Amino acid sequence: MHLITFSDHAGARIGVLTSDGREVIDVTAGRSGMPRTMIDLVRAGAAGLAEVKSALGAQRVPLASVKLHAPFPRPTKNIFCVGKNYHEHAKEFHGSGFDASAKDAIPEAPILFTKAPTTVIANSEPIPAHLDYTHSVDYEGELTVVIGKGGRGIRKSEAYARVFGYTIINDVTSRTLQRQHAQWFLGKSIDGFCPMGPAIVTADEIPDVARLRLVTRVNGEVRQDASVGDLIFDIPTLIETISRTTTLEPGDLIATGTCAGVGIGFKPPKFLKAGDRVAVTIEPIGTLENPVA
Repeated sequence: MHLITFSDHAGARIGVLTSDGREVIDVTAGRSGMPRTMIDLVRAGAAGLAEVKSALGAQRVPLASVKLHAPFPRPTKNIFCVGKNYHEHAKEFHGSGFDASAKDAIPEAPILFTKAPTTVIANSEPIPAHLDYTHSVDYEGELTVVIGKGGRGIRKSEAYARVFGYTIINDVTSRTLQRQHAQWFLGKSIDGFCPMGPAIVTADEIPDVARLRLVTRVNGEVRQDASVGDLIFDIPTLIETISRTTTLEPGDLIATGTCAGVGIGFKPPKFLKAGDRVAVTIEPIGTLENPVA
């Protein structure tokens, strides 16, 4: 299922996109016991998904007639992110002059940081590049894991069983702030610097996540194109690493890292500017596309 958060005159709630992506199934219509928010649905687990599946014959409305929100319009806590997690991007970033994180291009262990919940915006919403006073805004298309059943000390062998589904994040970054502060939080947590969506695809529809392909286009030009199978640290490793010290909870988000082709990989760097459009595609999730303001 392609799960979304949308709103109309009746308020915000969850829905399911039809296979052609043109309509929304209003699964909450006439069902008082149905979760209305994505976080409540994730917390409801298998029972919640079963309830949604039982409502797939409900009323349909055109997607164009409603407002699409990020799947989690306001995450309950910071988004977990992974730096330098594709081999070619790790080399690209290390050689860019903006990497103040380590001496070596390829990390020995996952590099983890977070983005604030206030960074999240929806598909089609403008990325507020004007808020970066250093004028060094860059894009990073990323496959993002949505945790279902949480826990601490999760082993790699059971990690995929803890995944609710997958979405897309554009880890928008101020490169100058990232370099100046020798850490990544400030440069990546500017308000509006985390487009998310357009949907969450449930884990059962993606049996082999390593076969997914990530493509990012800026103004129609392909900038990033890589297989998720190229991750340095795969999803089970990331879940095991984070949960070794931090309890993962339902609805937690793990952005798995970006591939080569970001703006600072060019000489001179190709930073985003007002009027640009950034589109990140990972099928079968869809395309997350945002203008730059």
